[in-house]
Amino acid sequence: MGIVTLAAILTEADRLRDAFAARDAVVVQTDVLQSADILLDLYGEDIRGRSYLTADPIRGEMVLRPDFTVPVVQMHMQSHADPARYTYAGKVFRKQDSDPDRANEFVQVGYEVFDGVNPALADAEVFAAIRDALGDVPLRAATGDIGILMAAVSGLRTSQARKDALARHIWRPRRFRNLLDRFGGRTAVPPSRAALLAASDPFAAAGPDMGKRSRLEVARRIEALRADAATAPISGEELALLDTLTGLRETSDHVLSQLRDIAVDMPAIGPAVMRLNARLDALEDYGVDVSKLEFEGSYGRTSLEYYDGFVFGFYAADDPTLPPVATGGRYDALTARLGEGVAVPAVGGVIRPDLLLQLRGDIAC
Repeated sequence: MGIVTLAAILTEADRLRDAFAARDAVVVQTDVLQSADILLDLYGEDIRGRSYLTADPIRGEMVLRPDFTVPVVQMHMQSHADPARYTYAGKVFRKQDSDPDRANEFVQVGYEVFDGVNPALADAEVFAAIRDALGDVPLRAATGDIGILMAAVSGLRTSQARKDALARHIWRPRRFRNLLDRFGGRTAVPPSRAALLAASDPFAAAGPDMGKRSRLEVARRIEALRADAATAPISGEELALLDTLTGLRETSDHVLSQLRDIAVDMPAIGPAVMRLNARLDALEDYGVDVSKLEFEGSYGRTSLEYYDGFVFGFYAADDPTLPPVATGGRYDALTARLGEGVAVPAVGGVIRPDLLLQLRGDIAC
């Protein structure tokens, strides 16, 4: 079987980048070595398992660039350009723990739009730009909206602590589900935890302090668990609505109708549903047939955690084993964190030219 050569990949990357530059995007470059502190602050220690880390005697802990979005956002927040469009091409590096055949370094080409005048139109612009660059390769498009689930969580009739915990784990579906089951009373409290919370002095038989947590930190955690145990369960109605949201999988026009019905009982998602409606209108203006565009309620929940709105991907229509050829989404909250509270609405997408060439059949034997 033939393989795609690096020379061919780089040529294709240049073609894609030039196509985005023709849309008035500024061509930018970022350093391959990035500060690990920023990534760890954004995503926590989970990122260590997916990144190549190294120690620099002067700069401290560094990481081989896992993607371009974070450094491009940093660059943009320093420039204060508004609006702005950027494109780039280069290698990114990611560990593969479970699949040795999956590439741990590959070329990415991206298109990023920073424009708050009409976010729905910007979403549609980026989706259409990626679609057009991919050409006539047989691909399946999938979309979702992390913002709808985030809005649903924020509107739950429960404690703020529970809502914060659920929000932190939106991108970890299994942990999110376990928390919902616990907060909704669908799983029993483990006997060991019940005994701990019932004890008048939880430290009576604890022995000497060990580990990194101080006794004060442990005591605070116990009090938080007691407060949670005293909180009424999330209602069955709200749990059912969340189950419906995360289980949605239909064409976008049908999903919009279902979401409007859900919003009657869960009004917190109303603004997010209106944004989806505006986005679908804008996509139609770009020639996208939304009656055939797939929407999944849980799409994007295993991606990097900076996506907080529209998310999309393009996949090989005839080979579900391949990674996505292109992905993207909205990441407004990331700009606020990197801009010290100054948010700039932003959306972008990336293409893997190696996979695009493979699907086009542009291979060298």
